[in-house]
Amino acid sequence: MDALNNLTRPAIPKARILIVDDEPAVCTLLAERLCAQGFECRAANSGSEAISILETERFDALICDLRMPGISGLTLLKTVRTRYPWMSFLIATGADNIRVGVDAMKQGAADYILKPFRLETVALAVDRALKKKRLGIEVEAYRERLDEMVTERTEQLRTVVTSLQQTYDEIQETYDETLKALGAALALRDNETRNHTERVAHYCLEIAKAANCTPEEVIQILRGSYLHDIGKIGIPDGILLKPGKLTPEEVVVMRTHSRIGYEQVSHIPFLAPAAEIVLAHHERFDGTGYPRGLKGNDIPLGARIVAVANAFDVMVNDQAYRRALPWSVAYDEIRRESGQQFDPKVVQAFFTIPPGVWEEIRRKLVQGRRQAPLPWPRTK
Repeated sequence: MDALNNLTRPAIPKARILIVDDEPAVCTLLAERLCAQGFECRAANSGSEAISILETERFDALICDLRMPGISGLTLLKTVRTRYPWMSFLIATGADNIRVGVDAMKQGAADYILKPFRLETVALAVDRALKKKRLGIEVEAYRERLDEMVTERTEQLRTVVTSLQQTYDEIQETYDETLKALGAALALRDNETRNHTERVAHYCLEIAKAANCTPEEVIQILRGSYLHDIGKIGIPDGILLKPGKLTPEEVVVMRTHSRIGYEQVSHIPFLAPAAEIVLAHHERFDGTGYPRGLKGNDIPLGARIVAVANAFDVMVNDQAYRRALPWSVAYDEIRRESGQQFDPKVVQAFFTIPPGVWEEIRRKLVQGRRQAPLPWPRTK
């Protein structure tokens, strides 16, 4: 009976990997290891041979040596990104070329693998790269469908006059479901980041109310705060989940998450204002932040509010590189950075809120007693 079941059960297609290295022994070693892990592999001993193979065969990922005669790994990366956008690209580099590996990731590589290889980690790196690519394709497809969804809902609003409020609520639910879907995508990478973003969004709601923001401003601040770390979807696991402090090179990669997040959501019409908050939430009031070095009121108000809420949450919760700080220490740091990292008016609003409010938010989130992920206000 088991044999019959095996015959009738559809086979799961194997991911195909193209290994490119000018040393045949390296290709053989990687191919044997990856095949043992369930991948289907083929080898090429030069960049030109790899290009010829790619013209006739489809692969899910490519592992390429950085330094090869003729077409280099970086040159092959540029070709692959343009012609085969569905394929994950991993660069293999020596320990003395880590900076080049990081540069390769900036140019579109999913990750870099250090030589000499630790064979037990190569398959894991390939698997992570494939999952990341699949997730990116799904998010992009959802984003492409979103404009059509919003247009369809808006048309319903115009035509069904007698059901105006009902149709409006449906649109709001579509927006909320979109935000939930984006948050769920981030949770697939790092659930603690998802928990952090939910806390920050609730903190921002309280600060925005204390700062007398308008209902429309509150909505955009909530959306921006909930999505402020969405760009971490594009950060390699080796950096995002690293159990310790990042190297200077890794910090450079991590800092790209604000611009990655902006590019992910800025093309979604109803999230365009929130995208500005995503882009600017690491700007500093004194102009020394990133990515654009904005100063003072040139920084969107929502981003100035997220900066305080984000810093507070990071300080009072455990991090990979340190234990949570006492709340008194966090308060002192926020006071000290008023006018430098933080907008003094936002800091003033923050300190009008009793500490018990923060404790209640944390308690409800931990116990899961809230009725919705976020208490979205409604405009009329």
